[in-house]
Amino acid sequence: MERLNPKKLHVTYLTGTAPENLNLPRRYTLTHSDITGELFLSIGNQYATKQISKLYTRLMRDEVLAEFASEEDSLVFRAYCHVSGGFVFGTAKWRYNIFHSELPLVLEAIRYGDRVLFEGNPKLDNAPVLIHFQSTNSRFDKVENWGTMADYR
Repeated sequence: MERLNPKKLHVTYLTGTAPENLNLPRRYTLTHSDITGELFLSIGNQYATKQISKLYTRLMRDEVLAEFASEEDSLVFRAYCHVSGGFVFGTAKWRYNIFHSELPLVLEAIRYGDRVLFEGNPKLDNAPVLIHFQSTNSRFDKVENWGTMADYR
């Protein structure tokens, strides 16, 4: 881990989700506190909508939603970042750059936070990581390949 401070990561497993069982889809909701630098990761078969429904979070839209999904007999890890569209704080370029610079930390947090699953299912480390930057600006509305989950151990 290059950037993650495990003491600042708080992990919650949602109802029906166990650390060691891979049930698909496995979804991740990651938010943070700008004041304390703490990260809040929820893991479940759905996104933690309550976690992202508070006014501040809805205005900032700086959460990262991610999931493991089965595609063509293999697993893929997809993460979604809201760059622009609707009412959000900041320009698309500024938000894209922030997401881009913070994604290594985000991916480390998810990989570390769900480490029990990864230890029991080593093939998950081979899953490609695809980042979906969602934007109304075509320049920033794209999917990027960020390697594999093993890159974030």
